[in-house]
Amino acid sequence: MSDLFGATPYQPLAARMRPRHPDEYIGQEHLFAPGKALREAIVRKQLHSMVLWGPPGVGKTSMAHMIADVSDAHFERISAVMAGVKDIRSAVTAAQQRQRQAGQKSILFVDEVHRFNKAQQDAFLPYVEDGSVIFIGATTENPSFSLNNALLSRARVYILRSLGIEQLLQLLRAALSDSERGLGQLQIEVSDDILNTFAHAADGDARKALNLLEVASDLAETTAAGRLITAAIASEILANDVRRFDKDGDVFYEQISAMHKAVRGSSVDGALYWLARMLDGGCDPLYIARRVVRMASEDIGNADPRGLQLSLNAWEAQERLGSPEGELAIAQAIAYLAAAPKSNAVYKAFNAAMAEVKSAPSYEVPLHLRNAPTKLMKSIGYGAEYRYAHDEPGGYAAGENYLPAELATRQYYQPVDRGLELKIGEKLRHLRQLDSASAWQRYQDDNTDNQ
Repeated sequence: MSDLFGATPYQPLAARMRPRHPDEYIGQEHLFAPGKALREAIVRKQLHSMVLWGPPGVGKTSMAHMIADVSDAHFERISAVMAGVKDIRSAVTAAQQRQRQAGQKSILFVDEVHRFNKAQQDAFLPYVEDGSVIFIGATTENPSFSLNNALLSRARVYILRSLGIEQLLQLLRAALSDSERGLGQLQIEVSDDILNTFAHAADGDARKALNLLEVASDLAETTAAGRLITAAIASEILANDVRRFDKDGDVFYEQISAMHKAVRGSSVDGALYWLARMLDGGCDPLYIARRVVRMASEDIGNADPRGLQLSLNAWEAQERLGSPEGELAIAQAIAYLAAAPKSNAVYKAFNAAMAEVKSAPSYEVPLHLRNAPTKLMKSIGYGAEYRYAHDEPGGYAAGENYLPAELATRQYYQPVDRGLELKIGEKLRHLRQLDSASAWQRYQDDNTDNQ
């Protein structure tokens, strides 16, 4: 569309370089390699509703545009950030009219579809069902959690992946050589090293890579042969670069998960790498510190209780000192936890006890464990026959029961044979042997009394 003065409105380089056919699509070979089902469906114009799931800049919008171009369908775009049910119905009405009058199919592309609530998502269902529109939703969030099952059942989910360095370089070079849609007419000279720098800075995001190249071309020095992008220009553009890190989306939780699993798997290098990735992407160090405390209890536990104290110290260092001193303390704690002996025995024992409490009746506290601050309580047996452990041999009341009578034999905590829990396990086995000996002695005493 032209403006009032007949000029073509400006389009960013990333928009101009959108692929027009699967042959032009860079990346996503698992979807567009020859013979792949999605590619064949697009080429044969056998359209179906779908959800495109992937991080920013991997080509979700471009794919929807391309599908519309190849299939000669009308492309209608709405954003879940701005639109509501009224906009959905308006777009569907226009699509139905287009179908009746011209026989043209319509693709309704919904960007950020995960931001629609349940009622808004339900508004699509009858129109997807009757074929009024071909629904294509784009999301950076896991559709299993962010989209209704009813909508998911009517659409196929395709996962798009971040682009690799070679794919980004291919895209950048295509933009430099394309005189129709790209920068070919400008005769831009740029070194392979600078293109590599842009590709790495883009961090898998094709849109970002093309935006960096476009800004650099605007600042390029004029030469007799055309324009030159210098290292100084590239450095200036990248000075304030921030890597991709969606603190509210899947990438955030994926990286936290990766760091936690690296600690659990005793990979110091892996844990430090994911810590660096999150800090580089702008994650709040205090959030990381809180998660590190969780790791200390969940995965190290009593195998090395010093891990919990070190984690708490790192959290306090971050609160008191901020960055970068606090971040170094967090890194120290993470390295210690990753190298420490591992045990989830307390974690499992606690979960087992919680599960028992939630599923079992509210058993009464045994009388001997109840406090008896009044004469009445003493008269009805509160605290009767309680054995004060400090007065017992070895400071242990062998055979005493501290659980409800119905659960007297429960053993939730099973220490592992690693770290300090090796010693804890030996101690508990010794105490249980004393309990067994005490029970046997009581049995013999009872039998003697009966005789």
